[in-house]
Amino acid sequence: MTVSRRDLLLATMIGGGVLGAGGPAVSRPARARTVMARPVIASPQAELNSELTFGDPAPFSFDDLDARAKALAAQPYQAPTNTWAEHLEALDFDAIGRIGYRRQAALWSEDRSIGSVEFFHLGRYARTPVTVHVVKAGEAREVLYRKALFDIPADNPALRLPDDLGFAGFRVLNPSASGDWIAYLGASYFRAADPSNQYGLSARGLAIDTAAESPEEFPVFSSFWLERSLEGLIVHALLEGPSVTGAYRIGHKRDAGRLVQSIESRVYFRAPVRRLGVAPLTSMFWYNQGDHAHASDWRPQIHDSDGLSMWTGGGERIWRPLGNPPRVITNTFQDHDPKGFGLIQRDRDFAGYQDDGAFYERRPSAWVEPVGAWGAGSVQLVEIPTDGETDDNIVAFWTPAQAVAAGDALSLAYRLHWTANEPIPAGGARVVSTRIGRGGRPGQPPSPGVRKYVVDFEGGRLAALDRRSGVTPVVTVSEGEAIAPVAYPVVGTGKWRLMFDLALAPGQTLDLRAFLRLGEESLSETWIEQAYGPTASPARPPPPAPADQ
Repeated sequence: MTVSRRDLLLATMIGGGVLGAGGPAVSRPARARTVMARPVIASPQAELNSELTFGDPAPFSFDDLDARAKALAAQPYQAPTNTWAEHLEALDFDAIGRIGYRRQAALWSEDRSIGSVEFFHLGRYARTPVTVHVVKAGEAREVLYRKALFDIPADNPALRLPDDLGFAGFRVLNPSASGDWIAYLGASYFRAADPSNQYGLSARGLAIDTAAESPEEFPVFSSFWLERSLEGLIVHALLEGPSVTGAYRIGHKRDAGRLVQSIESRVYFRAPVRRLGVAPLTSMFWYNQGDHAHASDWRPQIHDSDGLSMWTGGGERIWRPLGNPPRVITNTFQDHDPKGFGLIQRDRDFAGYQDDGAFYERRPSAWVEPVGAWGAGSVQLVEIPTDGETDDNIVAFWTPAQAVAAGDALSLAYRLHWTANEPIPAGGARVVSTRIGRGGRPGQPPSPGVRKYVVDFEGGRLAALDRRSGVTPVVTVSEGEAIAPVAYPVVGTGKWRLMFDLALAPGQTLDLRAFLRLGEESLSETWIEQAYGPTASPARPPPPAPADQ
């Protein structure tokens, strides 16, 4: 079966919007406190819920999972088979929406710390079954699928499916059972609703050939092992795909309204990979308040994330506003031992969105914090054109400098923070908005081919400085130079505004960098942007010659 990005996005929409995951249902395909586990209950059946059915116990450890992944990589890939795939086609978005998991059948239903676990039903957009196991005291038992676990309407096609079908994924409810805080569904995707009880962007185990010349490969978390410990919830996962296998250990710790996942990955390659994406994040950006070209909707802006934030190995803090480009664009930011990167939603003002159903101002940010030295490589940002909010068109990940060949192995660890903003403040001023419009002086005729860039900074020392302090803008352009750059405090606010014009030829693409400086001291993070010239208009054909009279 061919896997498409849209099918995976629709699958995760089922996980979030239809089943009520973490806040109001959204109109687009959303993907999809320090927790101390209580003492282990003595009776396994009481702990696991008598409504569930389990397989026989088998020894389990992360090292065992790692050995299994390594052994699989030495064998030819076997694609998962599902004899009921055609029947699952009838379970479209509406049919899946009418299937509810029975709350009394939840795993760990008595848990008041981590929360209970519910399972997703297979359907048109999630047709690959996964196995889910429960780990206790070094033994794992598979949770067996049964139709009786779900409330299925009498006319629903799911009733015609067998009792050994399997699950599509799972979600973990809040201890109050008022919603869920983490969901695993579709390929190797997972997403969290913390810190505002609202889903948005997604993470996944690995990205293979995203926006490369070859078709994108979507390796799958084919099996899960769930474990409660003093650390909180631990999810072990087996990754399988045509090019790769892997063992993942993902710890979950909730504290002060945010989630931190500690991720250890051991990955083995059975084939070379053209573009490897480690710690990939996927989000949606249609337009923001400074993008008038795509703002066809009545809402001022629509996006899950508005920028890529980076903290380089050399200590520079960088902000790259996201965009909706005219074509698929991949930007590569070379680095060595990065300190972190993430897709961030900085604009938290409801007035900037005016959406009282999707609540984009509540969407979480995700920050990747490498553990240990990652060496040489690059943060890569892929932006895909979109004309709506139903496509997750933004991908960011780390790519090691060393090319991946068949037989290679890669072990990397990182912490993934689901938070409102970057978990480590920038220190200096940060970018709070980017606006783009026609160049020239207001009230004067527009200058053809000239565009104006307006970047606002806030924080750090800026609020204590004024026009006489000597703050200067530093703007660099990959070709040519910025026109009349200027920086000044915005009256009545603690913000500073950097403004300049830029001449762009048809079809031209320019790279921009800018920051604020006082003497030799940098006062702000570095703003970077990519500017696209107008699309060249095709030459008009000559008028037809007049007919003979």
